[in-house]
Amino acid sequence: MTTTQEPHISGTDADAVLRAIEEASSKTFLPIVGPKKGKFLSEEIRKNRPKHVLEVGTLIGYSAILMGKELDDDAELVTIEIHADESELASKNILKAKLPAKVTIIIGNALDVIPTLKGPFDFAFIDAEKTEYLRYLKLAEGKLRKGAVVFADNAGIFADVMSDYLGYVRNSGKYKSRYVQVDNDGVEISVKL
Repeated sequence: MTTTQEPHISGTDADAVLRAIEEASSKTFLPIVGPKKGKFLSEEIRKNRPKHVLEVGTLIGYSAILMGKELDDDAELVTIEIHADESELASKNILKAKLPAKVTIIIGNALDVIPTLKGPFDFAFIDAEKTEYLRYLKLAEGKLRKGAVVFADNAGIFADVMSDYLGYVRNSGKYKSRYVQVDNDGVEISVKL
């Protein structure tokens, strides 16, 4: 786990929670972004300094904490989780992490929730049902600022089921997109034009 160059006061709490989740994930499979791909996610947050972040797929809060610890105290992260039990665990983990940013967890299907959200968003992290990535993006697209970053996990191992999404961000002319290989998987990082 790499720490930021200028850690927030809450950094140690957040890092401890992240390490605990990583440890739990090594014992029982948890589909978290993990520290290696997470390093790229943290770098994008630090580089872009978003004020309004959308996350699709909270699970137990790992990526929300990873992003949230890099955000300023006037930033907000809205995260959507379909499973109530996981969102409850995420809420506990996020509280323990003592993040500077405001984090709002919404329980529901992202396909129903995204249309109800107020934008604009400066950053979106997608890590939920792989076959729905393009639908998530299209629902959020009108709420993304020009220059917003869309960070999609599992673009390597699930490239086949995400082919419609990857084709869209790479060829629609609406995004400047790049793929980053990380071990046997990868992430797609797209900037809205």
